[in-house]
Amino acid sequence: MKTITIKKPDDMHLHVRADDALRSVVPFSARQMARAIIMPNLKPPITQIEQALTYRKQIQAAVPQGLSFTPLMTLYLTDHTTPELVIQAKEAGIVAFKLYPAGATTNSDSGVTDLFRLLPTLQAMAEVDMPLLVHGEVTDENVDIFDREAVFIERILKPLMDQVPDLRIVMEHITTSDAVRFITQTNDSRLAASVTPQHLLMNRNHLLVGGVRPHHYCLPILKRESHRQALLEAVSGCHASFFFLGTDSAPHPQNAKECTCGCAGIFSAHAAIELYAEAFEEAGALHQLEAFASQNGARFYRLPENQETITLIKQEQSIPESFDFGMQKLIPLRSGQSVAWSLA
Repeated sequence: MKTITIKKPDDMHLHVRADDALRSVVPFSARQMARAIIMPNLKPPITQIEQALTYRKQIQAAVPQGLSFTPLMTLYLTDHTTPELVIQAKEAGIVAFKLYPAGATTNSDSGVTDLFRLLPTLQAMAEVDMPLLVHGEVTDENVDIFDREAVFIERILKPLMDQVPDLRIVMEHITTSDAVRFITQTNDSRLAASVTPQHLLMNRNHLLVGGVRPHHYCLPILKRESHRQALLEAVSGCHASFFFLGTDSAPHPQNAKECTCGCAGIFSAHAAIELYAEAFEEAGALHQLEAFASQNGARFYRLPENQETITLIKQEQSIPESFDFGMQKLIPLRSGQSVAWSLA
């Protein structure tokens, strides 16, 4: 294939930060995506409806004129989230609650310390059909960082699905064959997963071989090549309808990445759909890119499919070394390199 036209995609997992940083990165997503589910892990986190609605207006104000882009808002689940807030959030148009186990990733210090103390809240979510989006890793310091997703499935996810059987759950940014196997064997429409471009295109060698590469550091961390291959099979195989596009594009200023304790997160919004096209081409599944990018996620979130289309061309594009990020610099995925596809 030299060109491919698909319905305009949705990014079902996106970070756009705030203030000048927000205004720097929103146009990248608006150029490619029709809608995006916006993560709530700001400082302070978005835990209340009014905060989310204000944040939505700020994002909308950053969309360039002539582009149509709809931010879909979430709330940050905490130890104090009540069933009453769930009901009010549903009525206000909030699309989901996000579970960050306390300490799991960037700005997760306000996250949940014991999920099962929130069973009444989770049951309320199931009753109003409000999905729970999970950062699926345990934070037990005794669990190896490469095993934390698999342990989360056993310790948290399986018991949660047994105790709140009607709750719809998205495993965000899955990284392992363990997650793929659990989702496909469960074979249940209440469970789905988003997959990032970096986890489809890179393994842990890209992070560690030849020196530590801070701009390839993300959480969940890049895994073995066997896990990457399992993800490619997941998005292109017979159970592909359970998986959808979620970039987890997570911008940080250059100086916050290149330091003694760098932030986790990879910025990919500048060329997200092109990077996914590379991965699907590798898997021999370009004909399935539209379902992954534009249909599976919309179906899970009960949204209509977008009618606008985009066209990708098999034409190499060069990626800049950096982008402006407020007063700082932002280093993108493939900085100074190229991507095999371009957006027409």
